[in-house]
Parts: sequence; structure tokens; C-alpha cells
Amino acid sequence: MAVPVPGRDEAIRIVRTDRLRTRELLERLPTQAITAAGLGGGDWSPKDLIGHLESWEQHALDALEAWSRGAIAPSDHALRTAGLDPFNLAEVERKARWSAARSIDSAAATHRRLVAALRSISADAWSAPPTTRLQRSLGTHLGGILGGPAGPFRHDAAHHHDLEADVAAHRS
Repeated sequence: MAVPVPGRDEAIRIVRTDRLRTRELLERLPTQAITAAGLGGGDWSPKDLIGHLESWEQHALDALEAWSRGAIAPSDHALRTAGLDPFNLAEVERKARWSAARSIDSAAATHRRLVAALRSISADAWSAPPTTRLQRSLGTHLGGILGGPAGPFRHDAAHHHDLEADVAAHRS
């Protein structure tokens, strides 16, 4: 059964709460662990994850801007042409040379812009019937961009398990 798309206020609560959990986990890591590869048994570091989460929040902001002009979201186009893994890899590589501090600061700024943008959407616009261009309501489409296995707007939560494991590994 599909997870229902939350209303705007609930979506904001979800992205803020999940981001707070992400930040709490990152703050529990030793400084050197932030840039160490191996998160979730893969090649990414926690810093890479920060950049990845920020990228998807920026994709949501870019989508809102494109939709306001009646255009297709750039992420929709990129996903159709490149696919998810290459799309994610390109964003991680683009931010690879950033310092941890720059990644954290940039992600925080993007998150603030996202929350402000979500707050600016009226309840009517959020749940309006789909348009022929979007084929989904605004809330549904944004929920997908910012979503994860736990549901719409739960992208951060999709990575909490890996961060929790990283924290536990550095405690021992």
C-alpha cells in the first residue's frame, strides 16, 4: 500500500524533523569520520551524503521554479536521460572538492530555502488536481523528489540507518 502524501504543514514537519535527526547523527561522528569513505559499506563519506541530500532539496527548488514557468523539472529530464545512479554520482562528484564545512553550510542554507518555499505554497495549490503537464499534484510530485522508501518527503530518513551504523562503528 502506498504511503499517502502528507499535507504541506506535515511535509514541512517531516523534512525538518528528519534533517534534525541527520544533523544529530553527523554531530556524533568524530571530525575525521565526516570525510571518510565507507558510509553504508559504499564509497560515500558522510560529507558526500550531506551533498547528496542537499542536491535533492535543490532539485525540488529547481522543479518549483520550472513548474512556475510551465516547464519540466530539470531533475525529471535528467532522470529520464541519465538514470538515477549516474545523476546522483554526478552531483557527488561535483561537490567532491568541497570542504566538510562548506558542504554542511551549503546544505543548511538550501534546507532553509526549501522550507521557506514549501511554506509559500498555498494549501489549495498543494493538493490541486494534477495538470496535464505534471500528471501529479504538486504535493505528490514534490513528495517524490524529496522521498525515500519510508514515503514522500522522507529522503533523509532513507539514510539514517547508514549514519547510525557509522556512529556506532566510531564509538567502538
